[in-house]
Amino acid sequence: MNRNNHKIIKVFVWIFFTGYSACLLYWMFRGFGRTTHTEIRYNLVPFNTIFSYIFNVNQHNIGTTIVNLAGNVGVFLPFGLMLPYLFKKLTRYSMFFVWFTGSIIILEIMQTVLKVGTGDIDDVILNVIGASAGYVVYRIFLTGKSSHFM
Repeated sequence: MNRNNHKIIKVFVWIFFTGYSACLLYWMFRGFGRTTHTEIRYNLVPFNTIFSYIFNVNQHNIGTTIVNLAGNVGVFLPFGLMLPYLFKKLTRYSMFFVWFTGSIIILEIMQTVLKVGTGDIDDVILNVIGASAGYVVYRIFLTGKSSHFM
């Protein structure tokens, strides 16, 4: 790919990244009919929410289960593709993992403190799985490098 094509693609990726991030922030803090709670809601027990959805699927609408599990994975997959492409330091998985996980933890804390959602360690786990899957796709298909993820 010539240099001009690379620059054009990078501009489009930046535009998509900015728009997608803005939409995601809206969903996390205002979307889905979110209202401010009177109390702080959080879950610090890993896999508590995940297992609750899996083992109580009959009590939940299947759509709710899919949105909460697959949605929390799938919606962050594009970040695994875009972040290492846009930020050279994030091409190493260890840096990507630390930066992305830290960012998600900050967003979950903000949801908790602002009382607009539930700060949930399971959301962090699912979001990191999604972004990591995107990172694997980035490494294998976009760079041709499948080894040396760390």
